[in-house]
Parts: sequence; C-alpha cells; structure tokens
Amino acid sequence: MPPAPKSGDALFASVDRVNAELFTLTYGAIVRQLLTDLEEVEEVNKQLDQMGYNIGTRLVDEFLAKSNVSRCVDFKETADVIAKLGFKMFLGVTATVTNWDAEGTSCSLVLEDNPLVDFVELPDTCQGLQYCNLLSGVIRGALEMVSMKTEVTWVRDMLRGDDAYEMRVKLIKQIPEEYPYKDDD
Repeated sequence: MPPAPKSGDALFASVDRVNAELFTLTYGAIVRQLLTDLEEVEEVNKQLDQMGYNIGTRLVDEFLAKSNVSRCVDFKETADVIAKLGFKMFLGVTATVTNWDAEGTSCSLVLEDNPLVDFVELPDTCQGLQYCNLLSGVIRGALEMVSMKTEVTWVRDMLRGDDAYEMRVKLIKQIPEEYPYKDDD
C-alpha cells in the first residue's frame, strides 16, 4: 500500500527553504534586470513565463516524490492539488479554486497572499508587466510534465489595483502518454 498523501503543512515543513525576503528580493532583481536587458515589457512577460515553464518541468518531480500524491483522476482534482499542496509546498500559501466552466476544463486559482510581490511597486512605465508571470509558467510546465497541455493567464493582479491575484488555467488537451520502448511480445 503506498504511503498516504501529505498535507500542505506537512509538505511545507519537509521542504528546504530559503529566507523569504531573500527569495522575494532576488526575484525582484531578476525582473528588474530583464526589464533593463529586454526593454520591452511584453518580452519580459514572455521571458518570465519561459523561465517559469523551465522551473515547472523540474519542480513537478520534486513535488511528486515528496507529496505521495497519486495520479489525479481529472483536471478538477489536479487544480485542487496545485492549489492546496503545490502552492503550500513551494510558496507557503494556498490558493482557492473557483470559476469552473461547464466542461470542467477551465478554472481560476486565486491567491490572497503572494510572497513574490512583497516590497514591490510597479512604476507607471511597467503597467503592462505581468510581474508574477513566472508562476503561470511554473504551472504550465508542471502540468505539461503530467500530460496536460494548458494555457495559464493572469486575470487579476493586486499590483495593478485588483483585490486578489487570480490566474486562469485552461486545459487545452490531455496528452497521451508515450513510452520510449515497445514491449517485446
């Protein structure tokens, strides 16, 4: 019998962490450097998403190894695992899953608290910046590694005056699993 899945708090306690302020300030420095190097806010948004995607493709292995979560039965369960366990394990916060569409293929992940934005104020020149686009890339990359092609976009952002941080996650398609070797019959 496999071990029982861990709770979000147990996962958070079991993961090596860096100082939250150091993490927040380092991320801010990366965003600032990207703004300097790339100059175009839209290019920075793309780069943050790509960086997040690359991180997500690797984080999913650590998550699956430490959480003891078995295969989710559907996209709804997957979203709930991300909101309650994934965010808790890596950021120390949880998200709320809301606004499901009728098909059960699109939902919102709402964060009341976002540790990436401590100490952040966006200047007027950066109003199009999706400062937390790294997170949307992480989710997209992690889900792709478990055979789900998704589109992740920011709907609300407290840095732009909204009341919460909300990401819209849409399942584009379930990718069939491919095995690298054929069984010898």
